[in-house]
Amino acid sequence: MTNGNGTPPEGAPPQLNVLAQYTKDLSFENPNAPASLAPQQQQPAINIQINVGANNVAENEYEVTLSIDGKAESGSSVLFSFELAYAGVFRVLNVPQENLHPLIMIECPRLLFPFAREIIASAVRDGGFPPLMLDPVDFVGLYRQNLERQSEQPQVRPS
Repeated sequence: MTNGNGTPPEGAPPQLNVLAQYTKDLSFENPNAPASLAPQQQQPAINIQINVGANNVAENEYEVTLSIDGKAESGSSVLFSFELAYAGVFRVLNVPQENLHPLIMIECPRLLFPFAREIIASAVRDGGFPPLMLDPVDFVGLYRQNLERQSEQPQVRPS
């Protein structure tokens, strides 16, 4: 809704709409099966990496990709590993410019996470293991970590 000149009316409420969500990439590996399916002497070490990326795909529309990579190891043996890139297209309207980046990098992946979590749990279960139920993710903390990491990188200045 606009006031006739293409700008939202004063006081228009912010809007965040999910237009689509989808698996962009999914990989599950069980490289040592069937030996990896035998009962283990100890709990496997599970390492999970989570990243968020976004790009503008149209006016007021952003594709946000939640990337989750994981590996379960017992001793020096890999039990399983997975990579998931789960994405959504979001329409964002009436959000002040200074709030746009945090909204896209925090709220959008928070909406995608439960679906990605279910895909990973099912893939691990279908690979012959108990379902891996990922703990909730603090996307605010992840956002702050990424901002700190970016600010610590040396700035390249043209000569």
